[in-house]
Amino acid sequence: MPATFNHTIIVSKDREESAAFYREVLEAAEAPSWGPFTNIQLHEGVLLQFAEPPVEEVQMQHYAFLVDDELFDRAYERLLRKGIEHWADPQQTRPAEINHNHGGRGVYFKDPAGHALELITSPYL
Repeated sequence: MPATFNHTIIVSKDREESAAFYREVLEAAEAPSWGPFTNIQLHEGVLLQFAEPPVEEVQMQHYAFLVDDELFDRAYERLLRKGIEHWADPQQTRPAEINHNHGGRGVYFKDPAGHALELITSPYL
């Protein structure tokens, strides 16, 4: 069997808040949660597990999600409606813009814990 991606743990300041944020932006399904994890499920069963570690500061990570044009439009509209700061580039030099890289569109923004998120409509490869 070839390797596939199954799950990752995303460190959160408030796991319920972060899970709700990702669920809304990505239109992801709730998933059964257990122990210290609040889970959501992406396409093909991939789990995002949100947990609150016993640390004061969350180390920023980057998570990129490939979405279709329709989901991108809906997610971007939600970002605008909620007044979420966003950029066309990871260096955050082009605020309130999207990009048209790699034959698609992309946008960068932060989740409630400060992780850098990216939505793209076309893969880099």
